[in-house]
Amino acid sequence: MDPAFPVPYLPKAAYDEMVDETGQVRRPYRDYANWLDAQDPELLRAKRLEADSAFRRVGITFAVYGDEAGTERVIPFDLIPRILEAAEWQRLQAGLRQRVTALNRFLFDVYHDHEIIKAGIVPAEHVFLNPQYRPEMQGVNVPGDVYCHVAGIDLVRTGAGQFHVLEDNLRVPSGVSYLLENRKMMMRLLPEAFAALPVAPVEHFPDLLLQSLHAVAPEGVSDPVVAVLTPGMYNSAYFEHAFLAQQMGVELVEGQDLFIQNNTVYMHTTSGPRQVDVLYRRIDDDFLDPLSFRADSVLGVPGLLSVYRAGRVAIANAVGTGIADDKATYMYVPDMIRFYLGEEPLLPNVHVWRCSRPDELSYVLAHLPELVVKEVHSSGGYGMLIGPQASQAELELFRQRLLARPGNYIAQPTLALSTVPTYADSAIVPRHVDLRPYVLVGKEVAMVPGGLCRVALREGSLIVNSSQGGGTKDTWVLKS
Repeated sequence: MDPAFPVPYLPKAAYDEMVDETGQVRRPYRDYANWLDAQDPELLRAKRLEADSAFRRVGITFAVYGDEAGTERVIPFDLIPRILEAAEWQRLQAGLRQRVTALNRFLFDVYHDHEIIKAGIVPAEHVFLNPQYRPEMQGVNVPGDVYCHVAGIDLVRTGAGQFHVLEDNLRVPSGVSYLLENRKMMMRLLPEAFAALPVAPVEHFPDLLLQSLHAVAPEGVSDPVVAVLTPGMYNSAYFEHAFLAQQMGVELVEGQDLFIQNNTVYMHTTSGPRQVDVLYRRIDDDFLDPLSFRADSVLGVPGLLSVYRAGRVAIANAVGTGIADDKATYMYVPDMIRFYLGEEPLLPNVHVWRCSRPDELSYVLAHLPELVVKEVHSSGGYGMLIGPQASQAELELFRQRLLARPGNYIAQPTLALSTVPTYADSAIVPRHVDLRPYVLVGKEVAMVPGGLCRVALREGSLIVNSSQGGGTKDTWVLKS
């Protein structure tokens, strides 16, 4: 018989990834549980404080816009990893590869022949009236037909082997720096823990990212120059922009550092102008080029879109990619996989009610206290209602919003997200988690094992976003 979990730990009703319903430790965690049992609780407490101090010292922070208490925060980091078996990761990897391949095919189709629209699978108005659709990209060929070079796919687990895709993040997905820094912190603070388990490495992600960016350079460029385009130091993810540029060994630039000459992008350097072939942009479409999008933008580069359309620079992710990660597009991804790849989806969606449809809106309004309602263009946990945790005032507010603008919302069932052990308030307690693996697309599709594990630190909370009180964990994928 397997040993019971050796520290006081009481999983709730949700599926717990470490302990089964009888209190026995599940297979992926057995060696780690034995190691954890031998640790002094005071040591764990001291290590957690050391991690917080190190993150602040290095500057691993995120900004919360509109926060009167101060904009810069250290994202809470939990010392207890989430552990996945190799076979579990292999299944997830196959499903992620399939999904992102279909999404890239969809993006090519949207900006070229519209076959999925002609087939009646995706409504024309959903594409052409969507604010993320960029008519400026119609008929434009991008290198390798790759539109989404970096995708962050949010996964949730509801049972043994039961993973669902919650959201697709394809515009400027963030968080990979936390994945890498979490691993570095774990190896620094608890190196002996890695001796207990054969954990697959993740530190080669920047190399894979650079390879993917090199692979989509304009035709004829043999030694491409890559730069990371940031909005600047006041952006919430600026640390990540600087971190990835440093890790890849490329320049971090702002719009003011770039200029257009002879239909070519150049950056100012101390030794004179230098041509840029690939921009890994962390700026939304609207702010990329004031001549083509928002005229008041001071973050982008005047004339950049013209150079891009001429094939003289590659932009990752491509302009117009946002049409594929809209929450209203999400519901069509399984059909995209069938249409473009002729396959059944390996990773299912969470069921969606489309509030734009009168019958589905009626269901949502009748079951509002049971559902999660999301604004289709929002992110970061904002514009969202979790029915079972909402007050009557919040329910009534969303009811009025749904009646006023039903097309702005979708609804989903409230899932019992899996829990994992988390060190909180000097005790090990179950907390809900999700997982954001990062999928890189260049000549091939590449991933590092695992992803960013986000944890809802508040008891009972299902919102894992850092802006809403969530934290992060290291994700361990076992080699065997």
